Amino acid sequence: MERYWNQEIECMSREDMKKLQDERLVAQVKHVWDNVPYYRQKMEEKGVTPDDIKSTDDLYKLPFLSKADLRDCYPYGLLAKPLSECVRIHSTSGTTGKRVVAFYTQNDVDLWNECCARAITAAGGTKDDVVQVCYGYGLFTGGAGLDGGSHKVGCLTLPMSSGNTERQIQFMQDLKSTILCCTPSYAAYIGEAYKEMGYKPEDNCLKAGIFGAEPWTEEMRKEIEKSLGIKAYDIYGLTETSGPGVSFECSEQTGMHINEDHFIAEIIDPDTGEVLPEGEKGELVFTSITKEAFPLLRYRTRDICVLSRKKCSCGRTLVKMAKPMGRSDDMLIIRGVNVFPSQIETVLIAQGYPPNYQIEIDRVNNTDTFDIYVEMTAEQFSDTVKDVQKKEAELVGAIKTILGINPKVHLVSPKTIARSEGKAVRVIDKRKLV
Repeated sequence: MERYWNQEIECMSREDMKKLQDERLVAQVKHVWDNVPYYRQKMEEKGVTPDDIKSTDDLYKLPFLSKADLRDCYPYGLLAKPLSECVRIHSTSGTTGKRVVAFYTQNDVDLWNECCARAITAAGGTKDDVVQVCYGYGLFTGGAGLDGGSHKVGCLTLPMSSGNTERQIQFMQDLKSTILCCTPSYAAYIGEAYKEMGYKPEDNCLKAGIFGAEPWTEEMRKEIEKSLGIKAYDIYGLTETSGPGVSFECSEQTGMHINEDHFIAEIIDPDTGEVLPEGEKGELVFTSITKEAFPLLRYRTRDICVLSRKKCSCGRTLVKMAKPMGRSDDMLIIRGVNVFPSQIETVLIAQGYPPNYQIEIDRVNNTDTFDIYVEMTAEQFSDTVKDVQKKEAELVGAIKTILGINPKVHLVSPKTIARSEGKAVRVIDKRKLV
């Protein structure tokens, strides 16, 4: 039997949901106009005032926001509430190392917990479950989001964070965890380690996993389900809009239901900005209609996907988004972390290397590999293995400081990386993610 956390909202009629969205959008636009000078100026430049927005039918009139706007406004330029009313921040890295900081009032946190509670309930979670959260905590939204949702449902929550896999498995066994929350690649690794430790899938109490923060395939889903003996559910979110729980999978597993009482989704042509009809592939845009401290209107996610209102067997009427099929910018997601080639280029140049490099990503045993090939100048070139290894280690440290994850750096001799007459091929992504 399908379970709902908030059946009234999750199964609301299309007419009632539109009415709710209309009311909340109108109020949100006024809130942003009154409290965010940066966005008010963008509206004025487009010739739009709050009086022009009477319903969601007028959403297209509003200007877009992008990650560039968030960087330009760092840290307080998009804040819509006094700092005295904010209780938390979360953060994600930007293309030049400047971070994007999102603010939360207590009400924002409560509503975020509500969204994650819906995801946990859709995966079969109840107050009788033991939820093991292996997403990272701290500034990353993953740990905090599923932790809050788990508390909301009333589950026993194990705030494990990521890493120390042997301990993860020990707690999973001893405390009889029933729901696992982490990145899909880490779930796959746990499954592999579980087998190496002599366990079989039937030896654990897990029934479900909620996995997100990085792309993963249906093949990977099947492998995880087989190795851990669970049903694996997808979850989607952005730090900019709150974190995980913007959308979630139900038992049908044919897309993720968007929490439309909090987020209005659009699909646009990434080149023209034109809103596309339902069912067409394009760039996903979100408008937060309940967020108080950091309300983003028409935020361009750069994720390419499709929306569908096809009737779902779970009974939910919330629109579904397909798994993102790629991005309209150059951002990569590696081991759950946002990585821009320009971040790496900034580090290389600062360290005195030429901007001749290539990033190679693959997925081996369901874990992302991350190799960077960097040309040395004639002056830097050395055939002494010890010298090269020292320089490589220094670059690994500098890049990890910016990205938060370790690449494998390979220093190569001058003129080794192929030149191009057109756009340089900076990234070779061998992962089969679609």
